[in-house]
Amino acid sequence: MKKNTISFSSSSLHLIIIITAFIWVLPTVGLLITSFRPPPDVAASGWWTVFEHPFNFTCYSLENYQRVIAKIGLGGAFINTLFITIPSTIIPILIASFAAYAFAWMEFPGRKLIFIFLVGLLVIPLQMTMIPILRIFSNLGIVGTFPGIWLAHTGYGLPLMTFLLFTFISGLPSELFDSSSIDGATPFQIFIKIVMPLSVPAIEGRIQA
Repeated sequence: MKKNTISFSSSSLHLIIIITAFIWVLPTVGLLITSFRPPPDVAASGWWTVFEHPFNFTCYSLENYQRVIAKIGLGGAFINTLFITIPSTIIPILIASFAAYAFAWMEFPGRKLIFIFLVGLLVIPLQMTMIPILRIFSNLGIVGTFPGIWLAHTGYGLPLMTFLLFTFISGLPSELFDSSSIDGATPFQIFIKIVMPLSVPAIEGRIQA
């Protein structure tokens, strides 16, 4: 019995992809155009009416952005976001990278037991830890502070990040480490000059996740 298959030509497939991408991007384009239109124009007509006179730049305005930044205080919120997201991303990545390298390629007492305990933390519901963490942070006086947020993000993200980086780093060829050790490289030099550059794809994937 012959199996029925559905085949698409290259041009048909490209057309479907283009149409899907257009439908997907269209609302974002509409929001972007609307953000530059004065409120009366937004209430009176749709964003697509700007294409009736595409070179009439007088219908665009920065009033919405000025009001959001100056009156609503979005500028301060944006700065706070940078102060939160950048350290909360860099700190756990650095710690997880060191830990994953140590678990994968270094021998020390209790290595397997510590790694099993670390992976076991992934099954603990986050909701169970929120009240104890809040009490600890309250006693330390860091509730609502940047260090408190950095510590919370680091603590919650470290087990999974360490496990994911471990699976990648442990798959690197052992010949790289053996030859580097023979050439006189220290474990820290191996980590900085070999492991970190090769782990960039895994780190990027974790950041985007």
